Amino acid sequence: MSHVINPFMRTMTTTARVLFRVPAILALAWSPITAMAQQPLPGYSPAGSAAERVLEAEAIARPDAARARAHSRELSKETHVAGTPAQQRTRDYVIAQMKAMGLETDVRQYDVFIPHATSVAVWRVVPTPKKLALAEPPVTGDPTSSGPQYLTVNGHSGVGDVSGDVVYVNYGLIEDYVQLDSLGVSLKGRVAVARYGRSFRGIKAREAEKHGAIALLIYSDPQDDGYVRGDVYPDGPMRNRDGVQRGSVYNGAGDPATPGYPSKSGAPRIPIAQMQIPHIPVVPISYGNASELLGPLRGKEVPQSWQGGLPFRYHIGPGVVRARVAVTDDRATHGVKPIYDTFGVVRGSEYPDEIVMIGGHRDGWGPGTADNVSGSVSVLEAARAVADAVKAGHRPKRTIVFATWDAEEWGLMGSTEFVEDDSLRLSRGGVAYLNQDVAAQGIRFNAGGSPSLRPVLRDVAKAVPDPSGKGSVYAEWQRASSVADTASPAMGDPGGGSDFAGFYNHLGIPIAEWGFGGAGGVYHSQYDDFTWMSRFGDSTFAYHAAAARIGAAMVLRIANSDILPYDYAEFARTMQGYVPALDRALGAKSWSAVTTTALRSAISGMEQEARAFNAARDAALAAGSPSRQRRQATNAALLQVERALIRPAGLRTRPWYRNLIYVADQDNGYANMVFPSVNEAVRAADERLASSELADLAQRFDAATRAIAAARRALDIP
Repeated sequence: MSHVINPFMRTMTTTARVLFRVPAILALAWSPITAMAQQPLPGYSPAGSAAERVLEAEAIARPDAARARAHSRELSKETHVAGTPAQQRTRDYVIAQMKAMGLETDVRQYDVFIPHATSVAVWRVVPTPKKLALAEPPVTGDPTSSGPQYLTVNGHSGVGDVSGDVVYVNYGLIEDYVQLDSLGVSLKGRVAVARYGRSFRGIKAREAEKHGAIALLIYSDPQDDGYVRGDVYPDGPMRNRDGVQRGSVYNGAGDPATPGYPSKSGAPRIPIAQMQIPHIPVVPISYGNASELLGPLRGKEVPQSWQGGLPFRYHIGPGVVRARVAVTDDRATHGVKPIYDTFGVVRGSEYPDEIVMIGGHRDGWGPGTADNVSGSVSVLEAARAVADAVKAGHRPKRTIVFATWDAEEWGLMGSTEFVEDDSLRLSRGGVAYLNQDVAAQGIRFNAGGSPSLRPVLRDVAKAVPDPSGKGSVYAEWQRASSVADTASPAMGDPGGGSDFAGFYNHLGIPIAEWGFGGAGGVYHSQYDDFTWMSRFGDSTFAYHAAAARIGAAMVLRIANSDILPYDYAEFARTMQGYVPALDRALGAKSWSAVTTTALRSAISGMEQEARAFNAARDAALAAGSPSRQRRQATNAALLQVERALIRPAGLRTRPWYRNLIYVADQDNGYANMVFPSVNEAVRAADERLASSELADLAQRFDAATRAIAAARRALDIP
């Protein structure tokens, strides 16, 4: 590769010339002349900041709503479940687009266990026998809704043909089964009916099987995303009586046949009986079909909090209603299927081994226009913006990778297999992973991720115009969040449940994510399609483009920095905010010998050192860009800060999850758990383990602080 002169360290004179070449962007982004007067960006010299702001303004102007619409229409024209020819066509489309942009491209194949359903049937046997119509019927005016659809079987459901009395289990939470036990209701040999919500569906399947159910039917109650919430599709955005939420019931990450190592050709695979997947049939049904089972159900009346939105009084059962559930799949003949991750790559000019990635999953349970064609579109448009910048001579300092993942819906498979496959390279050079999952299905912005990257994301959001025309994305986010002008909107924690898990929860690579949400009841259904999006989601596709604008600016901001722009002072302050809840949990156990004193001290030390580093960094950059040797040594130390907060042995309950800061709650799946090694010990009422885990966590914060101190010392290298 020929050497490219770095364009980001221009003189002010060169920067001023650039300003007058981009008048078209002034209607979309803040004035570059005003930007030059702003404070230097963290991690940049004054001159580098000015050049970077101009470059980002140019990139922010490039994503296009019309192009986003065209991508969306093409990628969501048919149901494209992982492992199908339709999904392979999305692979080919994305690769063709990235090649046309001039990007270097790559495709990775992994062979994973994702058995496809071959038949499904549910009958009400008693009273009044009736076979339920499970497929989602076509909707007038929506041509995609009449296309082929995936059978209404949850991913990784067990197979079988079983019959039993029906029992309503509310949301199927652990505490719901405690309530059933107190009422003397057993699930043994019975068919459980649970409503979606409040926990991951895989937890519902695990608990139903654990309590003796022979099958589980899961439905979306109208109280949660149907007519109780608004008009239903096609008259409104909410789920209609025939809508079905498909989805995986596998609680792990990656191929269950190759736990902890990549599913490449020839890899050893564990037997199906040893896989951590359900063994009972698990079938999603509509609330129209749920009413056929719950309406005539008798037995005990439900607690009031268990009453849903269907027009009758709910009962728990058993009584009167008996059901039969039959599911078959292709596990015996074709359970292992190829999946394909795609990559568009821009090689870094100075630090090619340091990697900034942005990605989103490409597969869906239906047409998937919101989940997650919108994320794929955002990645494509961000890639185009950066590719255009490269063509104009602005090659980034670090390598940028634009990824689309396969089989996320089956358990984060494409991204997890990639992370396991490339763990050494990513552990050494992974700078950041930026996730796009449901990037646009409405107009309300939300964001989250590692606290170390939150200030960068907020700053970028201030530079991107909101499609409403009311100012920046950040200003509209702040207004919609009803926070004071001086306060920042709340940001979410990276617990799990999307493709960032391998990067953050497994390897400790900082992550960020964002998107535009809104009212919707078509999640994982055949109706999550282009027609729904055009009517009720992002009808102009301007929010798709806005998500891409943020993505383009984010990858450039991180990739071009002299010193990586992590903020570990904010990270430490965020950690301090979690300690009081931990104190309350410990206090409830009356463990006088178990305290957070050492942890508090370690976090305080981290904040103090982070503040000192920030001051030293800013002073060094104000004097001009430090030498290459100083920058390399400083950045190498910074890459170790969050790596210090992972434990190679992982959590005791789930060894694959090694990050000791955030993880998804193992008893919920959607809820985040902070300081999981400690909080899981508290939940298990293990005083000795809680004490040792607190000590271990404090030591890891001390190690992170030492990495920050090493970064500060590196700035002083002659």
